[in-house]
Amino acid sequence: MKTCKEMASIWNVTERTVTNFCKRGKIPGAVKVGKSWKIPDHAEKPMDGRVSSGKYVKKAASAERKSLPIGISDYVRAQSEYYYVDKTLLIKEFLDKKPLVSLFTRPRRFGKTLNMDMLRVFFESTDTDTSRYFTDKAIWKCGEEYRSHQGKYPVIFLTFKDVKFDTWEETIEKIKALLQEEYGRHQELVNSDKLSEYEKEYFAKILDSTANEVALTSALEKLSKMLNTHYGKAPIIIIDEYDTPIQEGYTKDFYEEIIGFMRNFFSGVFKDNKNLSYGFLTGILRIAQESIFNGLNNLTVNSIMDEEYDNYFGFTGEEVTRMLEYYGVSEKESELRDWYDGYLFGSKEIYNPWSVINYISKGCIPQAYWVNTGKNEILEDVLKVATDDITERLYSLLQGERVIARIDQNVVYRSLAEDPANVYSLLLVAGYLKTPKKESQADGSYLCEISIPNREIAAVYKSEILSHLVQIGAITRTTANKIAESLYANDYKKLQKAIAEYMDKSISFYDAGAEGFYHGLVLGLIALMDNQYKIKSNRESGGGRYDIGLIPREERYPGIIMELKWKKELDEDKLAGLADEALAQIDYMGYDAEMKEDGIKDILKFGIAFSGKKVSVKTK
Repeated sequence: MKTCKEMASIWNVTERTVTNFCKRGKIPGAVKVGKSWKIPDHAEKPMDGRVSSGKYVKKAASAERKSLPIGISDYVRAQSEYYYVDKTLLIKEFLDKKPLVSLFTRPRRFGKTLNMDMLRVFFESTDTDTSRYFTDKAIWKCGEEYRSHQGKYPVIFLTFKDVKFDTWEETIEKIKALLQEEYGRHQELVNSDKLSEYEKEYFAKILDSTANEVALTSALEKLSKMLNTHYGKAPIIIIDEYDTPIQEGYTKDFYEEIIGFMRNFFSGVFKDNKNLSYGFLTGILRIAQESIFNGLNNLTVNSIMDEEYDNYFGFTGEEVTRMLEYYGVSEKESELRDWYDGYLFGSKEIYNPWSVINYISKGCIPQAYWVNTGKNEILEDVLKVATDDITERLYSLLQGERVIARIDQNVVYRSLAEDPANVYSLLLVAGYLKTPKKESQADGSYLCEISIPNREIAAVYKSEILSHLVQIGAITRTTANKIAESLYANDYKKLQKAIAEYMDKSISFYDAGAEGFYHGLVLGLIALMDNQYKIKSNRESGGGRYDIGLIPREERYPGIIMELKWKKELDEDKLAGLADEALAQIDYMGYDAEMKEDGIKDILKFGIAFSGKKVSVKTK
């Protein structure tokens, strides 16, 4: 008999997958001994459709399996027409705690809009019976205490996820249109005999889009009062992606206008509003410093650092395992985990849901799906303000290392320019970092070990670094293409020429100053060499430590060793001599010893010298 761990190694799946097979009776002869499972030595790996008898049952053709809900944020449609990961216990956890106003902060594309629409469908009172959308879900099994809330409240629902415009004028017009549409969902109020004439007049202004900006700031507050008056029950108010227009305002220079509007828009409806049963908001940042929620002492913030609600946004490991089984690709779990797992919400390990469903639906091809779902301005801004220390830490993160950083959850977009150290807080809440270890501080911040969650996010960093280098002129796209082409064709001479060109472009941009240039060089190389190499620095090999080593991930690529030297005010001849000296050092110090021990036969050696904005590259 073998253990789950031993079988996982034989079947090339995770130990957790084997354990789940055992729990579901999919492995004939598997027995539980104490807390562990024992599996027959010659047991076959279960495939999708295998039953405990060991006989195959024909599974429905893959075409009959439900599609994955790519880009679907409509709960009714998602749960009926697509493969739906049941997150309805979010409702139970909320009803158990009953916070008046809840703010959920999570990265983009982690299911916030779908969950908010689920809450709307569950709580909203309508002419049709919406309980049928929940009778087969986990929440329905929790008892009458929870079912009694289904369909019992008027609901106001707004999502700002598509409020992405270049000017304040366009932004306020879009908000006006969203309010018009939401008021239109409640047209029963137009003929209500419980409302006063002035309330109906205001309602009409929103419907015909004649309300001015000042009047719009009271739209939610007035609608909540009218709904409470009409139904005799205060509404539930749901605001999805509240900070999307705020981020646009920051990047498009109408920050003060959007902050001023949002402050009035939210404070009236969520602060001391007796016409409110419960409020829900989602976003990426909590933006407390902007006083949008000034004085709102009933706001409960649920961030990625908190334990509460930690498994309702994104997919858990168990949910991913079941999904892979359903689509018959359980053997892909290890690859999928490397690429899309690794986020930590509270203490729960979470997969990126957008990337998981795209990966499975596109034939299990691993690539950075998340990067294409929105703008990465936060990373762009980080690179613009990066100090030598930040650059060094970014390099360490890309090497898979952990670095120490202070995390302030109240950080705001504009604080990036004021204090570059805030980059780590912004990168964390936006989904570009995780915190394997954290310790709360007296001021409410955290001292954390931070790292990059997975291979997908590492690819995002590399892509943005390369784009930044091209944008600022430190390197051209042509040079980047030459390096990629030479690697693909295994053309050593072309690769040497391309790297020399990269060095020349880089040194002409970066100012003299060995440290700043060195780290910029390494980050650039990581972006350019991408998945072909593991890049190491200051690694001990032979009789010393080489500066940069590029370890090929595939045998067809050559190993690369670089030794860098730097001196002030050298002329061309002395600079060339310094490069020769660097190249010779690689040989007499035996820096290639480690690569040779690993069986790497072809090794390119670069001696690189720079002085001011001049560079000399010698190769061998």
